[in-house]
Amino acid sequence: MPKDPSDAPVTSPIDATASIDADVRQPPRSFAGVMRSAGPGLIVAGSIVGSGELIATTKTGAEAGFSFLWLILLGCVIKVFTQIELGRYTMVQGKTTLRALSEVPGPRISGRGNWLVWYWMVMWVASISQQGGIVGGVGQALSISFPLTEQGRLYNEAAGAEHELKFVEFAERSDEIHSTPESELTPLRAQARQTREAYEEQFGAQSQPIDVTAWGVMIAIVTSVVLFFGRYGLIQTFCTVLVGSFTLLIVVNLFLLQDQPDYRVRWTEFVSGLKFGFPDTSDGSSSPIHTALATFGIIGVGAAELVMYPYWCMEKGYAKFTGPRDDSDAWLDRARGWLGVMKADAWGAMIVYTFATIAFYLLGAAVLHRVGLNPEKSDMVRTLAVMFVPVFSDWAAALFLFGAIAVLYSTYFVACASHARVFSDALRVMGFIDPSEENRAVWIRWLSGVFPLVALLIYVAFPSPTQLVLLSGIAQGIMLPMLAGAALWFRYRRSIPALQPSRVWDALLWTSGIAMLVTGSWTVVAALQTYFG
Repeated sequence: MPKDPSDAPVTSPIDATASIDADVRQPPRSFAGVMRSAGPGLIVAGSIVGSGELIATTKTGAEAGFSFLWLILLGCVIKVFTQIELGRYTMVQGKTTLRALSEVPGPRISGRGNWLVWYWMVMWVASISQQGGIVGGVGQALSISFPLTEQGRLYNEAAGAEHELKFVEFAERSDEIHSTPESELTPLRAQARQTREAYEEQFGAQSQPIDVTAWGVMIAIVTSVVLFFGRYGLIQTFCTVLVGSFTLLIVVNLFLLQDQPDYRVRWTEFVSGLKFGFPDTSDGSSSPIHTALATFGIIGVGAAELVMYPYWCMEKGYAKFTGPRDDSDAWLDRARGWLGVMKADAWGAMIVYTFATIAFYLLGAAVLHRVGLNPEKSDMVRTLAVMFVPVFSDWAAALFLFGAIAVLYSTYFVACASHARVFSDALRVMGFIDPSEENRAVWIRWLSGVFPLVALLIYVAFPSPTQLVLLSGIAQGIMLPMLAGAALWFRYRRSIPALQPSRVWDALLWTSGIAMLVTGSWTVVAALQTYFG
């Protein structure tokens, strides 16, 4: 039987490793050196923390309480094994993710990709729609902080009064503090009603201020220009600062929340959330399973990030530093070293976003679920800001909005840059553009400028940030088992014997694949039940 040409060393001029010998570098051996060479994982974390953690994870906590903590933790950790396996293959073979996926057996059209590449295009539509939801979220945060119109200011007053009333009513229901006298509740109810009636009388019940859209337009234009001229170093530094600052703020908020009797996370609640189970819906409340499954698809490294990660590894230089594959002892030594750097990068990023994810989920369960608020539509960001009220009180809105703007914009910024890199490669793999690296670089630059504007147009057409994000979560959840299967195929059909992982790693990779298959199948069933009854 002839040897599969995919097993041969890569020499194609379009491959990332087809570079001059001067690009080859020895991998770092010290911990400090490895940390200096990390970076792609932080970029991916920048795209994760905004949509998956801040929006989807918090919404799941608001709907399910602590019951799905186990699912959130599983979603963060289990997918990293597939992430690294995909990265391993693309790095040592010098092939981009989509080019690698196009080798997987199954339906294909010669020169136009295969079934995995085609579904990625479907998922891309949902994923770019997700960025529409993100830019809408940034617009909401800015319109709350800096309303541009009188209508926007009055809308903020009405919505703020209603949220304040929710808090006081929760305090009245709480068994751990004295009930609020009716004499105090009545003026708050009257104020909330009057501000809402005044707004509706002047602008109409269904009227929404244009502030969110106006801010979205400004953000999209600025992002388009920055990405058009931006480079890898700018993106990595930008994301590291934004994600790090907001993650610290969230953790501090959760820590200080433990001093609030009504909102603290009790040890029994935390432990119960780690046990496999589902929320009690015997009281007639709707099941949050659909939201939870969509969240699983998007938290941690979702399907979009699994595809994107190897591109950032290549742009960082891991494949180039390893050198074109020749299976020599020197090449194998470099490959092992740079694979080690990639693993450290992936696991380090996992620690960062898992920490942030758990904090977001616990805040959603401890505050929003208890108060009875669910982040939705035009009040999504305002509702999320409520998580800071028990600790920071009057400073809550300002602190949260600063963090929300930072982390949501980081997601929008990184995702648009990532989509430009993957989409341009998809056009190349499907034979629609010249396959040279020079031509792809031109496409990356132009698409980096176009995609922020495309996302904005989607939000203007469908102004519901939460639903746009969850739609992407469903599409990504469906692709997760496809990517898990591809990773297993690379491991057993395309791996280099000298670089094969251990049996323990194989067992964990299979566990990752099975978990992604179960949740992906579950996502399809839940979606069908939702839309077809």
